[in-house]
Amino acid sequence: MILIFGGSYQGKLDFARKTFNIDDQDIFICSEEAMIDYSKKVIDGMEKLFLGMIKNDVSVTDFLMSHRADLKDKIIIINDISQGIVPVDKTLRAWREATGRAMMYLAEEADEVYRVFCGIGQKIK
Repeated sequence: MILIFGGSYQGKLDFARKTFNIDDQDIFICSEEAMIDYSKKVIDGMEKLFLGMIKNDVSVTDFLMSHRADLKDKIIIINDISQGIVPVDKTLRAWREATGRAMMYLAEEADEVYRVFCGIGQKIK
């Protein structure tokens, strides 16, 4: 697994396209409602899926553990939502915490981890 993370609009997907020779048909873009298409090489925006799970009282940790094998050969792109002001809304706070814990799990499982800032990828693992 390869994990690419960074802030919103920092060029994570473009970095993945250039670095790993990714085409548009290789990319699955997550939403709150749709489950992941594991036939795709890249899973982009996984934090959106986590928000849907939190809203529906589904454990992000359990989801990741149960799909561990499905994620092993994927490039996962995720927005780091841990920066900035802590949300007042209880659901958004839970989402922020679940996403942070998910990122720690994914980073531990990943063979490579990149942080992208201003379009520049830095390999940190």
